[in-house]
Amino acid sequence: MQAWARARSQPLRVIQRAKIILLAAAGVESQQIARQVGTSRPSVQLWRERFVALRTAGLEKDAPRPGRIPPISDAKRATIVEATLHSQPPNATHWSTRSMAEAQGVSEATVRRIWKQHGLRPHHVSTFKVSRDPHFVEKLTDVVGLYLNPPDKALVQCVDEKSQIQALDRTQPGLPMKPGRCGTMTHDYKRHGTTTLFAALSTLDGAVIGDCMPQHRHQEFIRFLKLIDQQTPSEMDLHLIVDNYATHKHPDVERWLGRHSRFHLHFTPTSCSWLNLVERWFGNLIRQRLRRGSFHNVRELTGAIQSYISGHNQNPRIFVWSASVERILAKVAKCKEALDALH
Repeated sequence: MQAWARARSQPLRVIQRAKIILLAAAGVESQQIARQVGTSRPSVQLWRERFVALRTAGLEKDAPRPGRIPPISDAKRATIVEATLHSQPPNATHWSTRSMAEAQGVSEATVRRIWKQHGLRPHHVSTFKVSRDPHFVEKLTDVVGLYLNPPDKALVQCVDEKSQIQALDRTQPGLPMKPGRCGTMTHDYKRHGTTTLFAALSTLDGAVIGDCMPQHRHQEFIRFLKLIDQQTPSEMDLHLIVDNYATHKHPDVERWLGRHSRFHLHFTPTSCSWLNLVERWFGNLIRQRLRRGSFHNVRELTGAIQSYISGHNQNPRIFVWSASVERILAKVAKCKEALDALH
């Protein structure tokens, strides 16, 4: 031990261990040894025990270590992926990392890693609806053509109604946001009536013409068409993209359109609200102004909506359509093929 402690050719770790044993033999406490040698008390205790058990041989080499845990086999990976894609747990609609780990006898981290490598997210689901409109291709071509190649000396307006917007008032005042805590609001609410927002989004500059009305009938739709007529240049034709709601096809509406030849209605295919760009603007309105709002009456609600429209029109955002008809039809065909394969 003394030779090792004074040696210049021995590894530093061996010299340090020899000094630990010599100081321990002299009756020095482990805490004091750790300070003198420059290590920790657990390390001192470890090498004292190793020397008692193996004598000098226990100081020359480190104890064998277990090494890296062998990776999961390819067969096990395939089993987890297959179970994720083609099965479900007995008491749930989809797998979680914990339930899959328990079922396959692996760790939760292993399941999470395999799912990430294969792009699997059982907890996510997307909604869809394939249109069954017999004139789907003709209507799709018409609407997308207006977006990508609008007619000369004409304005394209995306028109729709956001019906049954509720004036919701929280039952108790919430707390404001502060560092380390988000804002709060009660889970329950009081209803104070509803309104319907009629909106027309211009594809040219992104400006919105909007009006809130208490009902959602063809009379209100005609009233909104008159508002569009007043707020757009009279020398330009108006091409309105609308859905297939019965209000838009009412005989009174058709007679009104017959007397105003600059109005042209273009109907989206059924179950294709995504084709109407004003729906994108409705989403912004809900997220940014209405979802967390608290309104004591319908008047406050309509005021908030009109204020949002005014703010938007001061610096309007243009929504640009980029998908071609061919690209959309290819996706629809792929979706139908997948559905036919399953059913």
